[in-house]
Amino acid sequence: MQAGNAIYETIADLPPVLPVFPLSGALLLPRTQLPLNIFEPRYIDMIDSALAGNRLIGMVQPSGRQNTKDTDQPLLEGVGCAGRLTGFQETGDGRYLITLQGVTRFRVAQELTALTRFRQAEVDFAPFAADLRCGQGEDDVDRNGLLTTLRAYLDANNLEADWDSVKEAETEVLVNALCMMCPYGPQEKQALLEAQDLKTRAETLIAITEMDLARNDNDGGATLQ
Repeated sequence: MQAGNAIYETIADLPPVLPVFPLSGALLLPRTQLPLNIFEPRYIDMIDSALAGNRLIGMVQPSGRQNTKDTDQPLLEGVGCAGRLTGFQETGDGRYLITLQGVTRFRVAQELTALTRFRQAEVDFAPFAADLRCGQGEDDVDRNGLLTTLRAYLDANNLEADWDSVKEAETEVLVNALCMMCPYGPQEKQALLEAQDLKTRAETLIAITEMDLARNDNDGGATLQ
């Protein structure tokens, strides 16, 4: 697995502790890219630290459950995705525009008591070691079913797609890109992230989309949000 100038051959190449960026509704998957606008001082610190170190950041959604020990720090979901900082730009007004490239998912073993303003967690990459292998599970994906559901969604919302590009895209790229672009909420995004493999992720996306299409049909064809 290559991300930027770094190559991660096994999970032994990854650190046991990551700075974590809790961001609701954000989805990062292996070999995808996530652009972010960084402006809060604690996350500016996080980017500075990553640039000075291994350039890895853990994207994790807040779970929605409140931390009884610290009401300002919502609890984290159990699974996130490590991203390597591959793009960086200073705006001149105190912000950073960055790009993270997804490397592999991880389980949050425990959040650490950090001296930094940003949060840090001990993480376990072992359950997702297969993420480091490009194209893993592509042959098991129902690509035709995925494209049929995509076409139904686009038709229902009067949207167009570059079908030539869609047909040429590798299956892993297609599945993960559609998951990241889908307009669903944090719970659905977390389900897509936690899907065991590429086949399950594609099936989950199809199921979520079909349920939304059915719900909107019952509501008189309202546009998906």
